[in-house]
Amino acid sequence: MADIRITNCHIHVFTDQHAPVDFPFPAARILRKSPMLILAVASLLRLLGRENLADQVDRLYQFQQQGARGSQDAILRDVKEHCPGDTRFVVLPMEMNGAGYGDVPISLRDQHDDLARLRLHPDHLGTVLPFATVDPRVPGSVEECLRAITELGFAGLKIYPRLGFAPDHPRLMEEVYPVLAERNLPVMTHCSRGGVQGRDVDDYQADGLTRPAAYLPVLRAFPEMRICLAHFGGARDWEAYMNAKPTSGGENWMTQTREMICSGEFPNLWTDISYTLFRFADYAPILRLLLKGNLDSDKRLRRRVLFGSDFYMTRQEKLSERAVCIRLRDTLGEALFQQLAETNPAIWLGEASEVDRSLWTSLG
Repeated sequence: MADIRITNCHIHVFTDQHAPVDFPFPAARILRKSPMLILAVASLLRLLGRENLADQVDRLYQFQQQGARGSQDAILRDVKEHCPGDTRFVVLPMEMNGAGYGDVPISLRDQHDDLARLRLHPDHLGTVLPFATVDPRVPGSVEECLRAITELGFAGLKIYPRLGFAPDHPRLMEEVYPVLAERNLPVMTHCSRGGVQGRDVDDYQADGLTRPAAYLPVLRAFPEMRICLAHFGGARDWEAYMNAKPTSGGENWMTQTREMICSGEFPNLWTDISYTLFRFADYAPILRLLLKGNLDSDKRLRRRVLFGSDFYMTRQEKLSERAVCIRLRDTLGEALFQQLAETNPAIWLGEASEVDRSLWTSLG
């Protein structure tokens, strides 16, 4: 195999102490003490057609199983067991103080500071790329986000509009994005129908805040800022695409993301394959076909897809982190895998120039 230094552009190491005490519903305090009951509730919700709520309960299970390990360091060491020793990780925190599920035991400032310490730990030197996060509705959150970027030197920003705020919220547009653009730092944002949702945000509202088109005002106001719409539309929309089925709102977020990138109108729009590709047998062949074409639009897409896993949310899937990486590498081939896992991340993170042709694989 080729000598590839992998950058996993999407992992989480936050613990249950970084989530609200009542997330995703008040009974969570009780359910956390009974993992098997959590799984039973999730299965029942799926039988009742409550997919989004079932996703929330699945995440509660992950908080219980992985988040209860007690420290971000312990979770990071877990994911590193699945990867080559020199793998780098973009570590994405969560700001859930505005989610409406009660108090968060550990403050955002402490979460950021802990990530800063992880980056400097002798066991993790050169492997941790921490991002800041923000909820512009929460008092002090914007200020803390800017501290992490300007004082702690974090590598980018993660936002989660599904919690209940628009990606073009005035405080983001006026205070946060300008700093990122000035410092040439990227943005990672959740962009799939599943995930954490604000307590007072229904599915329709959450989808409206999260859909790819919701980012058009940001893309047009900050055309030089690199924005990654995580999850390449999400597993539900990949399933709908594969089976020629309609999706909520009449939009397929996978095809919408692809069309926005392939159009060439938004040269700094990116996506990643985190979590979605854990339905490997179904979706990896589609990804390979989408990325292997020879049209200019195919080349644009190929240069704008990032490798990421979404650890530790992937713990609820049957395939391990290592298994997916190995199978993906085999399915895509060395050159294309290197593009997604090494070359493209270097461009997205601002470490390499787009015009540095020495970085590009033979696929172009």
